[in-house]
Amino acid sequence: MDFVEEFTDEERLKIEQDFSRLADKCYLDHAGTALYGESQLRAVQELLAGGLYCNPHTSRTMEDLIDLVRYRVLRWFQTRPADYSLVFTSGTTASLKLVAESFEFGQGDDEPGSFVYLRDSHTSVLGMRELVRTGRVQPIERAELLQALNEPEDPRRHHNHRPSLLVFPAQCNFNGAKYPLELCELIERNGLRGYGGDAFHVCLDAASHVSTSPLDLSRYRPSFVCLSFYKIFGYPTGLGALLVRRDAEPLLRGKRYYGGGTVKIALSGPDRFHEPRDALADRLEDGTINFLSIAALLPCLEALARLIPGATMDRIQRHTFQLARHCYRELQALQHANGGRVVDLYHDTAFGDARTQGAIVNFNVLNDDGGHVGFAEVACMAANHGIYLRTGCFCNPGACQRHLRLADHDLLRHYRAGHVCGDANDLIDGQPTGSVRVSFGYCTRRSDVDRLVAMVRRCYVRRSLTGPLSRADVLAQYKSYDRPRLVQLCLYPVKSCGPLRVTAGGWPLAPTGLLYDRAFLIVDEHGAAMTQKKLPTMCRIRPDIANGRLVLRHADLEDEPLTIELEGGGEAGEPAAAHLCQTKVCRDSVQGVDCGERAADWVSRALGVSGLRLLRQSGQEPRRQRQTDRALSLNNQAQLLLVNRTSVRWLRDKVGDGEWDGAAAPSLDALVDRFRGNLIVETVRPLEESDWRRVLVGPSQFTVDGPCTRCQMICIDQATGERTAEPLRTISREFGGRMRFGVYLSLAGDWADQELPLGATVSGVIEESE
Repeated sequence: MDFVEEFTDEERLKIEQDFSRLADKCYLDHAGTALYGESQLRAVQELLAGGLYCNPHTSRTMEDLIDLVRYRVLRWFQTRPADYSLVFTSGTTASLKLVAESFEFGQGDDEPGSFVYLRDSHTSVLGMRELVRTGRVQPIERAELLQALNEPEDPRRHHNHRPSLLVFPAQCNFNGAKYPLELCELIERNGLRGYGGDAFHVCLDAASHVSTSPLDLSRYRPSFVCLSFYKIFGYPTGLGALLVRRDAEPLLRGKRYYGGGTVKIALSGPDRFHEPRDALADRLEDGTINFLSIAALLPCLEALARLIPGATMDRIQRHTFQLARHCYRELQALQHANGGRVVDLYHDTAFGDARTQGAIVNFNVLNDDGGHVGFAEVACMAANHGIYLRTGCFCNPGACQRHLRLADHDLLRHYRAGHVCGDANDLIDGQPTGSVRVSFGYCTRRSDVDRLVAMVRRCYVRRSLTGPLSRADVLAQYKSYDRPRLVQLCLYPVKSCGPLRVTAGGWPLAPTGLLYDRAFLIVDEHGAAMTQKKLPTMCRIRPDIANGRLVLRHADLEDEPLTIELEGGGEAGEPAAAHLCQTKVCRDSVQGVDCGERAADWVSRALGVSGLRLLRQSGQEPRRQRQTDRALSLNNQAQLLLVNRTSVRWLRDKVGDGEWDGAAAPSLDALVDRFRGNLIVETVRPLEESDWRRVLVGPSQFTVDGPCTRCQMICIDQATGERTAEPLRTISREFGGRMRFGVYLSLAGDWADQELPLGATVSGVIEESE
């Protein structure tokens, strides 16, 4: 079936206007968060600016408004206050936690009921195991859960007194597979096989489902429903709900903690007497709830219904399902020249019906030999193409294990190898530790899906039968003609700006590497560090150092260089600023000294962004490398980066003539600049630096900290700031999906009074691993 446009031309135009900030961006992480529309935010601002909203413990008017929001939210899910109570929480996780700590599995000496959870559940469900007050805790597999659709009624179900809890998602956040909501009634009526003495109540994790699908609680009536509002509207964040069926309210009596506003009376004496309030929401909403965000839900509900009139969520479901199916089929059709699959899809349906499949596609990319491309490498390539997607295991270890065929001992082995949730350690012994997820919302366009597929086709489909070269194949193409030598030294006084090339003599070493390398950085008005990933034109700021001063120049401010005293840190002619600022570099908290107003004005004008500041790294809180405890400046991971000019020459030869996005291939020097190395060496053969464990440059010794994993910054022309797909794409292809080029170095031995001389002989020491 062909793609059928769900929205009218007028509706599509309104959506595009509401999301004008997506004009050149491709956002494919709607399962992570929906995006808020401009009209939605304007409506929220008008509401908040047009009224006086007091603490609900003070204002009856505010209490009434919150009750109105409860009613409107229940109506959104096709139910009413007579059937369900609504408890506001900080999100789905808090709702699940509230159920876990409140659910009564039994009383007195009776054997408690069971806590059963679908193994393919979010981490927040797994965390419930630590709170539930029963020792009868058991996971259930997907196939076992689905068997309940055909189970006959268990007569013992009507003669027991063991309340039990089953938790499963309405939609899997890993791959979008939907679970039949008929299971709620069937399991609460018939029980589960193997649990004949348990009266089950269903807790439905609806967070992923409600983002793009309707939830009709007049038809499907689980005991508990947990959800987050940002998944639907994008804003407000930090607000969710627990919906409790009225007849299940007595089961939530186990919560011990109580906060302000939840009791009728509380004595401060040692007997700890207190009496909870009667209404469920009054008992469970501890303290002052997030009343302004709750009020903001009204314009959010109205704005979405106005933007997509009619059966809003049904229409969003049809639109996003079609996008997901189109993406699934296009990726499935990709083939290498040898007939091998390009994409390994992780799915539980064939994308045939919106009732069984949500708006998520999960996959990994494959090389033509069947090996996996790491998800972190795909994320880098996607970012270079302006595509926002998600990688990893998506806080769903059960689904990740099942689809990637990882046993518990595999996960433990990966953990012992250094892999933790959320890192970029994407392949261990060739085995993927996670995957790539794309997900769609009502503002997603078909062209966004086509853009993703085109990126995968262009960057990963091999059109010839020649496989990636091994290092031995590469080395065999070159013959020895000279000893390796240091041909260039570069330092980058301002992080992510242009290089200072040492043209004669050498350059002194410091405890952090090259003296003054990455000593300064530019931050935005909020204090966040700016890099070329955010602002590629930073490369056009050109530094020089002479007579104890740093001089910054920009082509658009040619007659206005900025001069900074390196000893004091302030601009020449004015006292050094003493204002300290905090920012972050590669997850490290860094303290910087502000260089003053004139410096701030200069970098703001040079880069065309208001509110920028220039900071110098403070010596009061030294930054240390985690593994080695060596001192670091504001560089990313190590003190120095070595790049081999011979390897860059080999790489340039591997890039096809027409692969530079219609432009002429860069010169060798220009391509070397893209790798932003400190020590540029020229060796006998390409890639031999990858085998080095120690490096000698003249009298100076360095240890190799490992390869440099490349990101989209090497795709930025360092002369113009323009982006290309190369050379990142070719690195990925030639090295089987691993985007590593260059090696990190750290100082070894005594560096004091040492200077790295240009032209010095370079010796790489290879040590056999034990």
